[in-house]
Amino acid sequence: MDRLSVELHYYFFGEERPTQVTLADVLKIGKERIFGLIFALLGLILVLPFAVPGRGIFVGFIILVGSVQLAVGAKSPWMPKTLINKPIALKTVQGVMKSGILWLRRIEMFSRPRLLYIFSSFMGRLVAGIALALVAIFLMIGLPGLHTLAGVGLLMTGLGLLVDDGAIFLTGVAVCIFADLIGVSSAIALLIEGSSVLGCPST
Repeated sequence: MDRLSVELHYYFFGEERPTQVTLADVLKIGKERIFGLIFALLGLILVLPFAVPGRGIFVGFIILVGSVQLAVGAKSPWMPKTLINKPIALKTVQGVMKSGILWLRRIEMFSRPRLLYIFSSFMGRLVAGIALALVAIFLMIGLPGLHTLAGVGLLMTGLGLLVDDGAIFLTGVAVCIFADLIGVSSAIALLIEGSSVLGCPST
């Protein structure tokens, strides 16, 4: 299997495509490593600085579905057909990929097959699944400041799965856990602030 950056560049820029594509079309690139491709693509969407209404909910839902299946040891993910078959304008996706492929190439420079036991073991996949699921929940409820950090974690986790690199996978999971800690802190702060506002007597 070629590097993901090469596969994506060829798919979106090297071949003639219809004016619209679907997530199902793109996932075919991942073949037997669809989990890795899903997380890597979602990470790219979060990392890149463009505003899309409802991005956190959309991305968070897919992460949540995928992470639960990763945690229980599923070999390939199940996704709602209405979601993966939803058409997306090719020009929109190409705009994302143009910058995203540059990110991928930088990470791929350091990747190689190693530490395979980290993501092949049940415990490794369980910890990763829980960390990703929490990221998904925080994205869906709209906690601020998590998109870029969560995106980097997802991108590295997915790329680690794609290229059998346990070191990159572990680094990605660690970044996701760090994002989870920020999410928990933000949620606690919001709850405390909300409680103090509700507890203030009116003047």
